[in-house]
Amino acid sequence: MTADKYEKIKALLNSGDSEEIHKGLVLIREELPNITEDSARSLFEMVSALFYIDLLDHPEHAYVLDEAVGLVADFGEFVVPILLDNLDAGDMKAQLTIGHAFGRIGEVAIEPLLESYKCEETEECRIFLVYALGKIRSSKILEAFEQVLNAANSENLELRDTAIRALGNFVEVISPKDLPVENKKGMLEAIQVSLSDSSAGVRSKAIRSYGKLARYGHLTPEEKQKCKNTCELLLGVDNKFEWDRAYIVRKEAQDALDCLEGCED
Repeated sequence: MTADKYEKIKALLNSGDSEEIHKGLVLIREELPNITEDSARSLFEMVSALFYIDLLDHPEHAYVLDEAVGLVADFGEFVVPILLDNLDAGDMKAQLTIGHAFGRIGEVAIEPLLESYKCEETEECRIFLVYALGKIRSSKILEAFEQVLNAANSENLELRDTAIRALGNFVEVISPKDLPVENKKGMLEAIQVSLSDSSAGVRSKAIRSYGKLARYGHLTPEEKQKCKNTCELLLGVDNKFEWDRAYIVRKEAQDALDCLEGCED
């Protein structure tokens, strides 16, 4: 890549105009197959700087931020440790975007994420590592199941919330025949505990994940009935009238109940 093209890309990505940023990302994508790893690293630094865009302040940049996240996976596996290091940056916007980037990178990121989780000492970074694992759409995510299941029982509220949601994402991509019985049992137990959590957010994620177990064929008829009973209890449509006071929990319960009733058709 010529120095002139490099400077052109740099200027485009530093622009405040979404269309200019888009042009810069297109040029990078065109260059990637023919450049050295050193050049790719330099370009990656510029692309990943876009992860710090605040979409609440600049919603017009939403599509170029999504483009940047998608482009990251095309750089190769060398970006994985760099992204892991950037999780310590302390900028929540960037951390969430990095989580989505790992999702685009896919299964090659699973082992590094798990290794980082085992070595990580701060709960904040563990939360985003679990978040990232939850974005990976591969059946190999089963490798992370036990670790995330343990996280669902954490004393840290955000870690519990993130983990119970990630488990629901996992069962979307893991075939029922490939999910070990002990893992499903552990998830069901974690869901039951989470349904009594003081946080409405955790309770809502728990009933959502419960519904996903049913939607993706992981529950027996008896387990489906128990899930249905739980949804009706949360909604207050059974004869106990002990509904959950949080609207978000009732909404997720209704969605899960609709799915269960649809599965009966």
